[in-house]
Amino acid sequence: MSKLECAGRASKRAVAIEIGGIMNYLRGFIPWLVFAGVGSFGWQWGALAGLVVSVVLLIADRAAGLSLDYRLLEYGTIVFFAGLSVLAFAQPDSGLKMYGSSLSMGWLALIAWVSIAVQRPFTMGIARRMAPPEVWRTPLFRRINVVLTAAWAVSFTLTASAQAVVSAYELNTVFTVVIQVAGFVLPVRFTSSYPERAKARFLQQSSVRTDIQGGLAS
Repeated sequence: MSKLECAGRASKRAVAIEIGGIMNYLRGFIPWLVFAGVGSFGWQWGALAGLVVSVVLLIADRAAGLSLDYRLLEYGTIVFFAGLSVLAFAQPDSGLKMYGSSLSMGWLALIAWVSIAVQRPFTMGIARRMAPPEVWRTPLFRRINVVLTAAWAVSFTLTASAQAVVSAYELNTVFTVVIQVAGFVLPVRFTSSYPERAKARFLQQSSVRTDIQGGLAS
């Protein structure tokens, strides 16, 4: 096999891994995407659909034998949609209805920040789907996920604030769509690139430390 063919296969494998990683991240936000889509027919139905989907996904993970540790995102999602469903069906014309997007993004921001505070960054539960068990407790794995979760937290916070402004001033829905898309696309792009950069930096630093120790020993 030529070097060109090897490089081509390696490139395709890298792309496949990256796509798989992105899909794993997006899977955790499926209930929120369902809420946004179904919510156009009524926010109460969007909230109920989000609740049903979030419960089904958690049950599916459990049935597949996946650990339910580090699942603050999933648990927080269920709590949010359960509470919103009760409110939306009890008061379908509540003034909070127009702030559905900012409320959902604000709650996601809260989940992200709390998961960092309790030392269980929510991205770690997603990363464990892709990383081998032997790296789960390494400092590098934890550090990468703290940074990734912080990036998502910042994005959610800024998106929630922007959505609140759009709702308060009743701006065109185009702004809502653009902000919502940016709120997910930007952290997804960062998530797909940062881990490899962090690993490369770690290996470089480890190599430098090894060289220094070797020099001192000699």
